[in-house]
Amino acid sequence: MTGLSPKKQKFFNFVADFIETNDRSPTYKEIMEGLNFSSPGTIDWYVKELEKAGVLERAKQPNGKRALRLAPQYQQETLPLLGRIAAGNPIEAVENREEIEVPTSYIREENYVLEVKGDSMIEDNIQDGDFVIIRQQDTANQGETVVALVNNEATLKRYHPRPDHIELRPANADYKPIIVSPDDDFRIRGVVLYVFRSYARE
Repeated sequence: MTGLSPKKQKFFNFVADFIETNDRSPTYKEIMEGLNFSSPGTIDWYVKELEKAGVLERAKQPNGKRALRLAPQYQQETLPLLGRIAAGNPIEAVENREEIEVPTSYIREENYVLEVKGDSMIEDNIQDGDFVIIRQQDTANQGETVVALVNNEATLKRYHPRPDHIELRPANADYKPIIVSPDDDFRIRGVVLYVFRSYARE
């Protein structure tokens, strides 16, 4: 989310959609036609405002001209979508190796994406059908939302270690914590970095 006013958001969305569709930035003429502007000065004003907001940049091209581009955090690249993870009762995460677009700032070799199934994390604004970017790691801090394997079943919960057991807590009052005993096979497979809903697949 950009936090822009509706009119500025509309301008930003037009530029972002144009770049995604045409693999190049729009010209002023194309913006004027697309947004029904009558003056290049209006475009200049929007561009300057969006530059101040840190969501748009003017990059110098090899021909010396400047072209609009999205700020790095709004540029899109892909991470592997490895399957679905339960935010309810544990289910197995299925590897299907699709690719899904994410903000460039989350492109790391150790990161991957899972689709959320269930509503046990809705108080943390993680809803059924959302996508979560996970940093692959086998440790976590108290209270972090993790991908955990409990007896080879994967679930998405808050991590709360205790002296004699581990609690995997939901963010929904309708669900009870999962209690992991020393006899259970327990592993952390990653920590949640980012949650998103709108997406595009390759």
